[in-house]
Amino acid sequence: MDDLQYCGKELALFAEVRNWKRYWSGTLRRFLAGDVLEAGAGTGSNTEFLSQGSSGRWVCLEPDASLLAQLAETLKATGTRVYETCRGTMASIEASWRFDTILYIDVLEHIEDDAAELRRASAHLRAGGRLVVLSPAHQWLYSPFDASIGHFRRYSKGMLRAISPPGMEIDAMLHLDSAGLLASAANRVLLRQAMPTVAQLRLWDRRIIPVSRILDRLTGHLIGKTVIAVWKKPLVA
Repeated sequence: MDDLQYCGKELALFAEVRNWKRYWSGTLRRFLAGDVLEAGAGTGSNTEFLSQGSSGRWVCLEPDASLLAQLAETLKATGTRVYETCRGTMASIEASWRFDTILYIDVLEHIEDDAAELRRASAHLRAGGRLVVLSPAHQWLYSPFDASIGHFRRYSKGMLRAISPPGMEIDAMLHLDSAGLLASAANRVLLRQAMPTVAQLRLWDRRIIPVSRILDRLTGHLIGKTVIAVWKKPLVA
């Protein structure tokens, strides 16, 4: 296997934005069931939030060897359940593996051929299984920060619909963090930072996310700086 190394430096910074992680993971949890594959699991900072209440097989897939080592230590420290870790990508896992849920949490935007990636993922889903993507929204917000951590793009709902895997049905599409959308727009227009500061992330996580929780409900999740797409594999082909 090629020695794939992640170029981004933001994982440690974002590991502590716990209000945000509780928010989006709570939103996604109703789509999670059975055996789960978490693609691009990184250091495992999202896994403990996502896997709460899940009792099936949980496989963390990560191509970067150094991140995989951190991932194993992170999951060992949780002590809540047994996780499987696997070094590789969707293209390299066992052809016979099948899951009920496959997750891409802030991952798909790092993959150049995203449509091919989702096609590969859908082939590893059981009938009735779901493919769940959470990614940064709105290409007009693409900033030096996005470029610095290896994002090829940010997504609109239309872009995600356009790469729907053949035979999969769209189960849900929604936005999160409507208040954070304003903060991201300010960074795009005024600050143009390549990396947020700890103080900025703390402000966003502690002050802006609670506001977004309220505004998102009021707006019906129609706007926000994060987009979620969920596809479902039909029970009958």
